Amino acid sequence: MTDRYAVFGNPIAHSKSPRIHAAFAAQTGQNLTYETRLAPLDGFAEAVRAFREAGGRGANVTVPFKEQAYAMADRLSERAQSAGAVNTLTFDATGVHGDNTDGVGLVNDLAGNLGLELAGKRILLMGAGGAARGVVLPLLEKAPSELFIVNRTAAKARELVAPAPRRRGAGATLAAGGYADISGQFDLVINATAASLAGDLPPLPAGLFAEGALAYDMMYGRDTPFLAFARGEGARCADGLGMLVEQAAAAFFLWRGVQPATAPVIAMLRGYP
Repeated sequence: MTDRYAVFGNPIAHSKSPRIHAAFAAQTGQNLTYETRLAPLDGFAEAVRAFREAGGRGANVTVPFKEQAYAMADRLSERAQSAGAVNTLTFDATGVHGDNTDGVGLVNDLAGNLGLELAGKRILLMGAGGAARGVVLPLLEKAPSELFIVNRTAAKARELVAPAPRRRGAGATLAAGGYADISGQFDLVINATAASLAGDLPPLPAGLFAEGALAYDMMYGRDTPFLAFARGEGARCADGLGMLVEQAAAAFFLWRGVQPATAPVIAMLRGYP
């Protein structure tokens, strides 16, 4: 029988996940289908349960349901617990297992596709919502010299550094504050805010980027104000398409036990031959 998977969100019609997982399945010879599922804003858990009862083997979860997915999981991975959010659900005889592959997707894109060595680097992470929470632990595990989390509401950023068990990077400094607290230069600046959706630029100071620094916007498919600012400051720039594909590959491995190659899928989505 063909195994069934899906991605739940609202909205969801724009999702590239079915194309990504179809490419992974063809590449690895896996017999599965993957579809989009529009879940009602007040009926996410019911929609997931119905899919599971109809034979679904697993699901991805996107906006705005990642925290609800966290709440409905019977078991949680360490990275899901750290993030307080789940983007990958696996269904088996023991129940519902929740994981979060966003952070490993980001790290794999940075290291594998963009060639950035994170150890010893000074990293600025903008945002304190679900997108930022999901990447804190995987970034720290790469042992940067510092991870500074910044948010317009500084208290929300500081909430992310409160749990001491998150500190995995040997010698890494983990700190947080508001934009006025930014000082010095950074080797990597990550935009995990919703500012790009609104066409806004966070209040960043000039001279933010160290020589050879990378500016990374989790949004993909458009030249955001943040990337335009970074380019003007002389930084190298990247969008979040690679992260999207890499987090999908991590979910695919959780479900199927097979690691797909991501580079050809990223190239396909960018329209390259």
